[in-house]
Formats: sequence, C-alpha cells, structure tokens
Amino acid sequence: MAALKVTFLGPAASFSHQAAVETFGDSYELIPSVSFADAITAVENGTSDYAIVPFENSSNGAVVQTLDLLVDRNGNYSDVTVCSEYYLTVHHCLLARKGLIPEGQEDYSTITKLHTHPQAWGQCNKFLTKHFKGIERQDVSSTSKAAETVSKATNEVNAAIASRFAGEYYGLEILAENIEDNTNNTTRFLVLRNKNSEKTAHFPPEPVKETPIPQQPVAVPKTKKTLISFMVPHDTVGALANALLIFKDFGMNLTSISTRPSQIQAWKYVFLVECETSQEKDIVPNLMDSLTKVTENCKHLGTWDNQLVPT
Repeated sequence: MAALKVTFLGPAASFSHQAAVETFGDSYELIPSVSFADAITAVENGTSDYAIVPFENSSNGAVVQTLDLLVDRNGNYSDVTVCSEYYLTVHHCLLARKGLIPEGQEDYSTITKLHTHPQAWGQCNKFLTKHFKGIERQDVSSTSKAAETVSKATNEVNAAIASRFAGEYYGLEILAENIEDNTNNTTRFLVLRNKNSEKTAHFPPEPVKETPIPQQPVAVPKTKKTLISFMVPHDTVGALANALLIFKDFGMNLTSISTRPSQIQAWKYVFLVECETSQEKDIVPNLMDSLTKVTENCKHLGTWDNQLVPT
C-alpha cells in the first residue's frame, strides 16, 4: 500500500516541514508546496491526503492567507475540512558550515555576512546586538533558504539564522541555540483533509512526539475544538450578538473570533469563530441548524481534538 501523502508549506526544512515531520513521521510521503493555495488545492483535488499549514502565531497573530483560504469565497475548497492541530515552538539557531568556528566559541568576528528571513532579525535582536553590530545582513525568503544559502557558500564566512531542523537538514554546524528574544514564540498549524476521502477518515495518527506546550502534572479533561464561518445581515439590530449567544446556549466556549472582508460588499465581513467543548456528544449539527437561522453563508470548517494543554 502506497504511503499517504502530506503537503506542507515549503520550502524543505521550513518550520512547516518540521511540523509535518513531528506530526506524521517517516511513514508518510511529505511534499513541499510553494503556496498556501497549492497546499489546500492538493487536498481538494485528491493529489495529497493531508495538508499542514500555519494558522496563527502567539506573537504575530493570525495567518491571513490561511484564514482567506478557509473562508473560501469562491467555493473552491468545499471538500476540505480541519481535522487536527499542532503547536510548534519556534527556536532560532546561529548556523555555519562545519569547521569554520571552533565548537563552543562565542567569538564570531570571522563571520562576514548573516542570512535570514526579515522577521527573524527582530526576533533575535538581543543576540544580534551583542554579537553582530555592523555585520552585513542579507534578507532571504525564509529561514530555511538562509540555511541552504550558507551551506552552498564557499568564498566567505557566512552564517544563517534558522532552526536546528534546517541546520541538520543542510548539514550545518549549530554555533548557538535558542537565540530568539521570546522563548515562548509558538506557531499553531492546522491539519487539513478531504472529508470525502475514506483513507483519511480515521485521522489523527499517533503523534510522533508530544506537542511542545508545557504540560500539567494533573489530569485535564479532553476537549474538542470547532471552527465555523458565517456572515450576519447588516440590517438586523444585534445580529452578531444573536449568533454568538447560540454558542453559549450550546455550551461552546469561544476561544477566538477573526474577521476577513467578504468581498461581496464593502465593510461586510466573514466571521471565523473557534470554540471548544468538553461534551462527548456531537452537538455541532444542532448548533449549525440554529446558526443557519440567524446568519448568512454559515459553514462548519472542522472539529478536532484540542492539543493545547493548559498551563
């Protein structure tokens, strides 16, 4: 039997690739995708069994590209549903080709150029201020691209800021670990599948390793998360409040509300509501029936086991 295919947001050695490896392991065929749309399209048309995409970051908030695809204004992804989530703590390392700097040495004066994604400069500001004042910085499209670039450089001493995963993937030496300012910077990924596929009906598999969120030594009740999108009529007073009260009536705890432009009418929005419940009974069908009566374009985007353990 052929291995199930998982599409992740590329390139290789990206944080999405790392999340895919830690979620699915070696028994799945992992395929990089150049865009969010390509990843979700692969699930819709059946060329991939799963896709894993970033949904939000604890420091930077929601990933709007993923939100827009889930809103699905043109009905291109009607068979795609969310089936799981994964939390990946983002750690940055200073990487270089092996043998350029003695192991454990904190004198990086021989390094002439640094490469990384523009966002990583700000995330590692304290470390860079201490060790790399005045050193040339080269922006690249991703931290994994930075690692790849440094692995191929031969005419000068370059270094990259990227993950340990990227460093190991490209055979680089880790000069310093956890150089980010915020050690709790975490990205949440969503796992998508085609709801009509029998092959993916029994997801999730056992995770490769535990989610890196700190865990309590006491038992925590299992909960499920549900994601729903809808619009409300602008000519009805209290329309949004009426919709949100339905979640309360069904015992659903709202954990986040996001909005995206509907592109149907200026200043009209699509609401994406994520909620959780500890109820074992599937109440989503009845919840959706009630929501449909007070909203427009109401869609159930998926229900899955909550992987976030309270601290």
